[in-house]
Amino acid sequence: MEQSKWVLIGPVYPYKGGISHYTGLMYRALAKAHDVEMISYRMQYPGFLFKREQRDYSNDTFKVEGTKFLINTANPVNIMTTAGKIVKMKPEKVIIQWWHPYFAPCYRILTGIIKRAGIEIVYICHNVFPHERFPLDKKLTRMALKRADRYILHAQGEVKDLLSIKPDADYKVQVHPTYSTFNFDDLDRHSAREMLGIPDDEDVMLFFGFVREYKGLKHLLNAVHILKEKQYRDRQVPRLYVVGDFDGNREEYLTLMDKLKISDDIRLIDGYVPDKEVEKYFSSADLVVLPYESATQSGIVQIAYGFRKPVIVTDVGGLPEVVEDDVTGMIVPPFDDEALADAICKYFDEGRKDRYIKGISEREYRFSWDRMTEALE
Repeated sequence: MEQSKWVLIGPVYPYKGGISHYTGLMYRALAKAHDVEMISYRMQYPGFLFKREQRDYSNDTFKVEGTKFLINTANPVNIMTTAGKIVKMKPEKVIIQWWHPYFAPCYRILTGIIKRAGIEIVYICHNVFPHERFPLDKKLTRMALKRADRYILHAQGEVKDLLSIKPDADYKVQVHPTYSTFNFDDLDRHSAREMLGIPDDEDVMLFFGFVREYKGLKHLLNAVHILKEKQYRDRQVPRLYVVGDFDGNREEYLTLMDKLKISDDIRLIDGYVPDKEVEKYFSSADLVVLPYESATQSGIVQIAYGFRKPVIVTDVGGLPEVVEDDVTGMIVPPFDDEALADAICKYFDEGRKDRYIKGISEREYRFSWDRMTEALE
């Protein structure tokens, strides 16, 4: 059977971040059954908009051999030239990663030329609108997305947003696949804890990723305080590791920790975590907590599942679609610090860990990349 020709567009190694990892893994899954051309960015964000280093060369696990780094997202002439090159490849589909309206002008030009050539355009919408809204974001999103033929969404809650800009959109909701490629050394819990200096008998929770207001870290800190004052008065509160880039707002969390008198119960690891450093934090943890105030979906849950780690999440966005309450983790109301503390207490005191790990293992295929390939086909 002759393979169909597809073009995949998005960030890949050496670009940093979850969507870069996602795109690399998607390429591998699609390339098993299709002739896929990987196209990425010559320039993703201009320096004045994104002041942190955008690339990480320390680990090439997610590298896609043969990637064409063509697109300068701020150069219209470059974008038109790249579109012409894509048309000459004569693909059946062009699959584009979408997560922020910054890319709207670039993709409007790109898809305009591709569309006129009669090539099918599919957007993978990590979120239709950005997590942190701003004026004109809806207009920009509509400008880019309306030209697509089909859409893959990762959460049912995104459907309303998509239909608000394209009422007749042809879409499919497919849950975010699992990230299982961070297990570089197959560290067990004991070995990972030796690396971090954590005793085997200590209960450990993990909050992982960029620290943004909407991710609700303050609620988790409040929950630790509640545990210390109520449920865990006579014994050690589960240790919380907060691992990720604070982007300059670390002091406000340190102030809150001092105010709550929980500084001794928290370990802050501030900064970007290279891919090879991810494993030791997840392998050493007993529980991953996402106390988000809002969300579409989250790759953090899928990294946790890749390490067979149960999660506690809030009932926002697409998180309840990937977490089965009391099966693979626990779901609590957002902004409810008491409920979050109570869930943590139940998880550790009632020994739910093994049962939830079993639930994660039994649902492996639902979160597989094969399912994503089927959705695109």
